[in-house]
Amino acid sequence: MTSAKRLKSYSMPQTIVLVLLRMVIGWHFLYEGVAKLFTPGWSSASYLDLSRWIFHDFFSSIVANPLTLKIVDILNVGGLVLIGLALLLGLFTRFAAIMGMLLLLLYYVAHPPFVGMGFGFPTEGNYLVVDKNLVEFFALAVVVLFPTTSLAGFKRIYNFFVRKKTAAAGSDVIKPTAEQVRPDVGRREVLKSLATLPALGGFVYAVMKKRGWESYERRHLAEGVDAVTSATVKSFDYTSLQELKGPTPIGRIGDLELSRMILGGNLIGGWAHARDLIYVDKLVKSYHSKEKIFETFLLAEKCGINCFLTNPILCQVIEEYWRRRIGAIKFISDCAYKGDVITGIKMSIDSGAHSCYVQGGIADSLVSNGEIDVIAKSLDLIRKSGLPAGIGAHALATVKACVDAGLQPDYWMKTLHQTNYWSASPTEQHDNIWCTEPDETIAYMQALPQPWIAFKVLAAGAIRPNVGFQYAFQNGADFICVGMYDFQIVDDVNIALEALAASEGRLRPWRT
Repeated sequence: MTSAKRLKSYSMPQTIVLVLLRMVIGWHFLYEGVAKLFTPGWSSASYLDLSRWIFHDFFSSIVANPLTLKIVDILNVGGLVLIGLALLLGLFTRFAAIMGMLLLLLYYVAHPPFVGMGFGFPTEGNYLVVDKNLVEFFALAVVVLFPTTSLAGFKRIYNFFVRKKTAAAGSDVIKPTAEQVRPDVGRREVLKSLATLPALGGFVYAVMKKRGWESYERRHLAEGVDAVTSATVKSFDYTSLQELKGPTPIGRIGDLELSRMILGGNLIGGWAHARDLIYVDKLVKSYHSKEKIFETFLLAEKCGINCFLTNPILCQVIEEYWRRRIGAIKFISDCAYKGDVITGIKMSIDSGAHSCYVQGGIADSLVSNGEIDVIAKSLDLIRKSGLPAGIGAHALATVKACVDAGLQPDYWMKTLHQTNYWSASPTEQHDNIWCTEPDETIAYMQALPQPWIAFKVLAAGAIRPNVGFQYAFQNGADFICVGMYDFQIVDDVNIALEALAASEGRLRPWRT
């Protein structure tokens, strides 16, 4: 049955719905392509890398080859745009629909919503076997089986001119009727064919509106707005993995190999030192879905950061990351679990921690209460499991008391940052300062033989990385623990590399 005959068998409501179905799918494909095209640094790398099903090795091989990944990204964006245009305008729609089905099938097999294969926090909706890719796949199957370009689409113009040319040449292959070559019929066909143009115009207008297409008057007004304080005139861009200057160097604590920069867990776990910004904790927790955490881990590993430091509460997330074989990031636990360090140690060891230490706030409290023996018992318990054992501290007095008591951890976790940032000025501390004696800390730690992991080196975001990293490494830290969002990781690693290179002549020898 030809398309024209098939269309005659449709009722008017059926025809309208079929045409709209084709056009809305085309709109969606086209915008997906345009959005990726105009997103700085967009790449399919993380999507492919996080694939867990049967084609995991194939997708990983694409990501491992920069040239292949670039080609795949271009084909992905170009395919979405061309398929979208064809479906929206009604030109070569059967071929476009089939190509769209193949593309959706690749999306589906990369991340099938099967039981036990998802991250637990889908980016949109709740899926079980059926997701939006599968729904749109079968919607395109309808477009293939029930074509509508003979009613509304540029294919009508193509067919019309083919018939006219054939008729003018006197071909015996196609013999148009008198009605088909009448001028008024031709005009009607052209008008019907152009019926999809308003949809394309609407698409262009919507995209420009969304991306901030402004009139001359609005641009003129914006010129008078302070670019520092106006969020409306700023764009958000961040450094891509391709701009990484090199992987993070490796050091050692005993037999444990650790990157010089360690990924801190406060931001990922939602424990943000936000001072008096009361909305930040909720914002951080909302941003760090399980999928986003996995993406952050994977990006960190690609930058050479091989360790994540957090508390036992996030053990399940790390275990799932390992179980899905997404990556193999190491895990140092601070063992802080409802104030019970011994329980925290046992939970951490059972969850596969590579090292444990007594969290700084807990150690400060134990020393202040005269309970150094609890710290000693903690070190023994950790070492019995064959793991490096550490002691954390915010206060230098805690480190001194442990040394005086004869405790010899495998490493120290001690805060280090300058105190010349503006929010450190109040004499009474309100979650605004973590190293009250930086000079004394630097001098005392210089004589200790154990490795030193410095944390709070940015004073919870009050100090710029290029200042805080340099200060920590230059003044004796062997490692730094830094909380980072995914969009900060590449920049921070590049800054850390520069800080390490500039710290070769420091006074304290490297203790790793």
